[in-house]
Amino acid sequence: MRHHVLATLLLAATAGTAAAQQAQPASGPGRDARDMGGGRCAANPYNCADAANPLPAPNTVWMEEMTWMDVRDAVRAGKTTAIVATGGMEPNGPWLVTGKHNYVLHTNCEAIARKLGNALCAPIVKFVPEGGHEPPTGHMLSPGTISMREGTFRALLTDIVASLKASGFKHVILIGDSGGNQRGQRAVADSLTALWKGSPIVAHVQEYYDYNKVAEQMKGKGLPPGGADGLHDDPVITLNMLVDDPKSVRYDERVKAGKATIDGFSIADRKKALELGREIVGFRADVTIDAIRKAIANGGTLPAPPQQRGPGL
Repeated sequence: MRHHVLATLLLAATAGTAAAQQAQPASGPGRDARDMGGGRCAANPYNCADAANPLPAPNTVWMEEMTWMDVRDAVRAGKTTAIVATGGMEPNGPWLVTGKHNYVLHTNCEAIARKLGNALCAPIVKFVPEGGHEPPTGHMLSPGTISMREGTFRALLTDIVASLKASGFKHVILIGDSGGNQRGQRAVADSLTALWKGSPIVAHVQEYYDYNKVAEQMKGKGLPPGGADGLHDDPVITLNMLVDDPKSVRYDERVKAGKATIDGFSIADRKKALELGREIVGFRADVTIDAIRKAIANGGTLPAPPQQRGPGL
């Protein structure tokens, strides 16, 4: 009930802010019902809600790479599931960049959306709870970390989901690549699904974050369980990042310096490492898609799965 009330208050604040910032009224004298947010229909036919898209649909699942017409047409064509992925900025040892989770999600959200076939990815939420500010606690003890207060994080997610609802999405899926993101995502998803009575369904899919299952799957490929080096890093996360951008794991520099190992596992064979990385991406996409479909059929978030990876990654 507390989360439901919080969501109601957050949405009320959102509505007030949006009204104050709106460039033109939603209705009234001189207002055309076909006017879009970027301009009036009378000023340019491309500002009309029913304007034909002058360009072919782009080959992307990322909303930020699409025009408003592209998103409109994609939703009309059946892409009515939106994925909101949350990452983070935190320390990850000497080899991995602070945006580790964001690089992972850049590859994984795309794989999930393309395999699902009816989904688009919202821009990655790169700032999440990482620890206290004054005094610094948790990951905030390391330079380069950017932390968001839990309330701010939940308010941001609420506004993002409300925006996607306004765009016509029927399902909004929240996934997080970091342990500290899960609780807030679940609370927001459950509150909004209840508040909107399942229209749209908002679901937190925690199964995406089950790194234990990924590690078990990859153990047969020769990957160690991780943890031997005592870093905030392991072979699975390194290989997942490598697929997105070799620079994010300092690949060339590590190979040159003879440091291309993590927990005793070598990534020096680039071809083999990329093959394993793509297997990880594919496996995580399949697990997540199965969970998304079950959550939608359930009308919202499923009970938390057992044996989740804790705050280690």
